[in-house]
Amino acid sequence: MSKATTKIAIAYALKELLLEKPFNKITVGDVAEKCDINRQTFYYHFHDILELAEWICEMDAEKALKEHTTYDTWQEGFLAIFEMIKKDKAFIVNIYRYTPREYIYNYLYRVTYQLLYNVIEEKSRGMSVRDEDKAFIANFYKFGFVGIVVEWIDKDMQQDPKEIMDMLNALIGGTFEQALKNASLNTL
Repeated sequence: MSKATTKIAIAYALKELLLEKPFNKITVGDVAEKCDINRQTFYYHFHDILELAEWICEMDAEKALKEHTTYDTWQEGFLAIFEMIKKDKAFIVNIYRYTPREYIYNYLYRVTYQLLYNVIEEKSRGMSVRDEDKAFIANFYKFGFVGIVVEWIDKDMQQDPKEIMDMLNALIGGTFEQALKNASLNTL
């Protein structure tokens, strides 16, 4: 088995185990047994279960956002994040409930920030906006977006993600450009 194939098998094993028991009750031995490898092979790829969970989240987010990182497609990217979370509900809810809360927040912050920063960078072309102002704008929106996602997870993912995106789009339509214009005025 190749290194990439082994990592994927380990990831699937964890996801399957999360359908059977909570995250905090799963051991490296459980994961190794589930995918028919030894513990040392697990440790060759990951330091612990938490690092494995982080890797899974990163790979899933990368897939979800792959083609949705522009101003015209950021809504689709954010919707893809919602759909990915809902599809892997057992995995996400277990991580959310049984790992330190900052873990899920930091993961969501990283994913959301990169998506938003790409949009801000694109929309600021031709404008005189400092990098720190772009980062500030991306961070501002990041905190709001992550708050929406976390509340949605807290409420058991009941609301339709498309409905959330429609409300979000109506609320912030045109505000990226306005924030950049305001920031460019501060650099004069």
